[in-house]
Amino acid sequence: MDNDYVLNLEEILHTIETAEVLRIRFLLLDKRLLIDNRFNEFEGPLVKIVPRASSSEESFRNLKRLRPRFALPEKMTAIWWPKYINTLYSTGVWQAITKRVADTGFTDSVRQCDDILRELLTLERQEIRNAISGDGFQTIWQRTSTI
Repeated sequence: MDNDYVLNLEEILHTIETAEVLRIRFLLLDKRLLIDNRFNEFEGPLVKIVPRASSSEESFRNLKRLRPRFALPEKMTAIWWPKYINTLYSTGVWQAITKRVADTGFTDSVRQCDDILRELLTLERQEIRNAISGDGFQTIWQRTSTI
């Protein structure tokens, strides 16, 4: 069940439609979704799952490594997504991302979007399984046996 955190979908959709480069931060994942909407005649938009950076400077350095043919953008917009990954789809946010990428005409980038959504869903399911099994998590309260 998803949480009750209220989203400003209008603002999120506007950001997706207008931002040159944006990162989406997720509730359960330590990874980020990087969307670089810039393109030229040789290279389409980039949609990629990236590790969390320790600073904005590191984020810009990582972007430069991923996109050496492009100048650094003036800013990178961040969106906090406090819901499950599937709500990206059910709210229309994922369709807006895919449409923005598709409007460039780069079909490989559109396929990349489909692959990324599947990967995000898989990562989230694995993180939930890990939380249930305790794998990678520390126990705060431990059951004591009373015999």
